[in-house]
Amino acid sequence: MEEVKQRIKEHEGFRDTVYSDSLGFATVGYGHLVLPTDHFVEGIEYSKDELEAVFDNDFEIALTSANELLEEIEVPEIVKGIICEMCFQLGKPRVMKFKKMWEGIEEADYNKAADEMIDSAWHSQTTSRCESLAELMRSCA
Repeated sequence: MEEVKQRIKEHEGFRDTVYSDSLGFATVGYGHLVLPTDHFVEGIEYSKDELEAVFDNDFEIALTSANELLEEIEVPEIVKGIICEMCFQLGKPRVMKFKKMWEGIEEADYNKAADEMIDSAWHSQTTSRCESLAELMRSCA
């Protein structure tokens, strides 16, 4: 999963201060959505070590979510990594809503799964990331 971690970091980019993401939500570090329970404040610079720890925790949550979603489906490790990254970015509840993508994954029709990833609002929000992950999905076909 180290490769998946690195890919997420590349896709997210890194900021040591709070910023607004593409949807206007307060975010910090490697795409960490600032929650009401967080201590992050706009205008303050946070250490890389602190934000790496936040990333590691967020990654573990995403990996657990991916494992739960794929619990009863046997898939290549690449697909598990794709679902993990989608959970990192979108959260498990939103990833669950990709009904036709899930049909493709369950049928081991990875081209269909990739097509359904592209045919989503997510594609218009983060086009290059979606297309990159869709290509990875196609590589399993």
